[in-house]
Amino acid sequence: QVQLLESGGGLVQAGGSLRLSCAASGRTFSNYAMGWFRQAPGKEREFVAAISRSSDRTYYTDSVKGRFTISRDSAKNTVYLQMNSLKPEDTAVYYCAARFEFNPMNYYIRQERYDSWGQGTQVTVSS
Repeated sequence: QVQLLESGGGLVQAGGSLRLSCAASGRTFSNYAMGWFRQAPGKEREFVAAISRSSDRTYYTDSVKGRFTISRDSAKNTVYLQMNSLKPEDTAVYYCAARFEFNPMNYYIRQERYDSWGQGTQVTVSS
């Protein structure tokens, strides 16, 4: 399995921005479809964004469309989540996930489809 390490979380005021990074190691990063999920206190983990191996296809949950952007850099073995116009309801622990995938165009929104997970990074948005 690929190992994943998130970074970039922190405390930000509402309306601010953060960029999360997820560095992959141990396997060929370009063979993996990637996703971001989050878990707020007292809630179940939920899907945020996904990107295919090829980067040609991305998908977002409705609540972050137009504010968040997922991208990947295969040269750096890293997937990013740029988060703009942050809201207090975006407060959560953010996790990246990876799925070994043959089809370069596939992406996944269900967490059970992912093989590997990072430890998470805390994002706190103050009002």
